[in-house]
Amino acid sequence: MKQFVLILVLALVGVNISAQKVFTTDYKSDAEVKVFVVDYKSDADLVVYKCDYKSDASGNDGKWFFVDYKSDADKKIYFVDYKSDADLKIFFSDYKSDAGWREKSKMHLMY
Repeated sequence: MKQFVLILVLALVGVNISAQKVFTTDYKSDAEVKVFVVDYKSDADLVVYKCDYKSDASGNDGKWFFVDYKSDADKKIYFVDYKSDADLKIFFSDYKSDAGWREKSKMHLMY
């Protein structure tokens, strides 16, 4: 029974680890997700709020913390110039409460 509980706890902890610590690559080939920034929230798949602290960037809910080193990142992204090249369209919001998925079918990209 103890082993079952331990496995369950580890599984739940693993579910909470998500890709919200983000590193911006210089090359498209180094990225896991290609991102395009849209001008309007209504055009976005994900509304992103840039966090000031790493501890605020937990869960897959659009709160991102940009790290300085690739090894610290959960997900490596590349900003593309054209919407048609993107895997994910995002809109940067000034408000934490706006952060979140508008197109839930793309959530897997940031896990």
